[in-house]
Amino acid sequence: MIRILGIDPGSRYTGYGIVDCDRGRQQLVACGRIKAGEGEMGGRLVTIDAELRALLLEYQPVEAAFEQVFVQHNVRSALVLGQARGVALCAAARAGLTIAEYAPTQIKSALTGSGRAEKDQVQHMVKLLLKVQGKMAADAADALAVALTHAQVRNTRQRTGLALVGSWKRA
Repeated sequence: MIRILGIDPGSRYTGYGIVDCDRGRQQLVACGRIKAGEGEMGGRLVTIDAELRALLLEYQPVEAAFEQVFVQHNVRSALVLGQARGVALCAAARAGLTIAEYAPTQIKSALTGSGRAEKDQVQHMVKLLLKVQGKMAADAADALAVALTHAQVRNTRQRTGLALVGSWKRA
């Protein structure tokens, strides 16, 4: 069994999802979002770091998967997002986790079969695959989608003997 932490970084809300993977099956362990708030950026980054450290200590994941930053129109937003992502990457690396990164289109494709799937389609598949009832925060669902993508890629790589490093683009 392997425990995977999925992260959907954000400067106000950072989603997290933790799944256990055993022989191609995934089970939900925990999910939620870190509320970094509206204050100055330094304080928000400290909150993200502290909350992630607590999650890492409590759940002891072995691998972490992150969504890559996607810049469509607003470069400033991407830079702010990059700061939150950097803090989360640093926390995972400091804890000794193996880290993988996936593009948004890879995540959508892994869960729905289409890299152009809508957000609600991805959330629906996350709930279906993990047998989750009721409402789920979008940030948590996105983080679980990243974790599930990594679990799928990891399982495929194990079966084919490919290395478990980086995103599946190199596979």
